[in-house]
Amino acid sequence: MQEKLDILSQSDPVLGRFIEIIGPLKLKKQNDLYLSLVKSIIGQQLSVKAADTIFGRFVVLTNSLVSPEIVLMLSDEELRGIGISYQKIRYIKDLSQKVFEKEIELETLNALNNDEVISTLTKVKGIGTWTAEMFLIFSLGRENVLSLADVGLQRGVKWLYNADDGKKALIEKGAYWNPYRSLASLYLWEAVNLGFVMKYKSFNEYLL
Repeated sequence: MQEKLDILSQSDPVLGRFIEIIGPLKLKKQNDLYLSLVKSIIGQQLSVKAADTIFGRFVVLTNSLVSPEIVLMLSDEELRGIGISYQKIRYIKDLSQKVFEKEIELETLNALNNDEVISTLTKVKGIGTWTAEMFLIFSLGRENVLSLADVGLQRGVKWLYNADDGKKALIEKGAYWNPYRSLASLYLWEAVNLGFVMKYKSFNEYLL
């Protein structure tokens, strides 16, 4: 991992300085791909705390046996009773049905390239490009994904480079981060998560 961070630092000295300050960050893959997708759907447009609470109830409801078969046997009312909206219930049931009927074979996703994974997952109701990109990064552990529409990344890149347009800055700087754009993304998110973006106007101001 350090070798990859060194490559990033050499390609982009500004990011390299921030990496030096934060220290090593690494991607963690999720073993249960179905569970990961369900959790992503539940967490859409919710705070991390609220999403974790509802997901915890969901796991309890299934007796910790989360599978497409089990989920399809649950009634909409049972799922609504633990705080999942009817819209998200439709999404989760659609995912479960497609996996159960092998229309989507999650075990084959590792063999697909990034664009193919996104194309496959976005066939599910409620899974858009952003959710598929997060799945690539945090479930499959893909190291070269850059989610241009991610608000956190846009905030982080604007702060780190004192840029006006987050998406434009991601495109420009992302060219230097190849083939480790996911790893670079971890540091942009960290700038937001640790409160740097709120406390300091820019990375330059932080360094003063």
